[in-house]
Amino acid sequence: MHRAHRYIASLFLTAGLAASGSIVAAAPPQEASVQIRVYDRDHRDYHNWDDREEHAYRGYLTERHENYRAFDKQKHKHQKNYWNWRHSHPDRD
Repeated sequence: MHRAHRYIASLFLTAGLAASGSIVAAAPPQEASVQIRVYDRDHRDYHNWDDREEHAYRGYLTERHENYRAFDKQKHKHQKNYWNWRHSHPDRD
């Protein structure tokens, strides 16, 4: 009888470990994304800085024959000029 309890206990332990391992393996990965919002003071609106905005910004720099520099590192006057340009060049979906 003592061996039967030990055998049954080991079966339950194995089943419990296998079930918990499959639950952990099936958990979907969480996205580690941060949403960046930039305020346009002159137009009084917010813009989500995402891949689409980055693409537009790079197009703006290319059109003006300027080297890339991160938007948040630009002077306020340059940022203001970009937002004026951006409002006159909306996305075409």
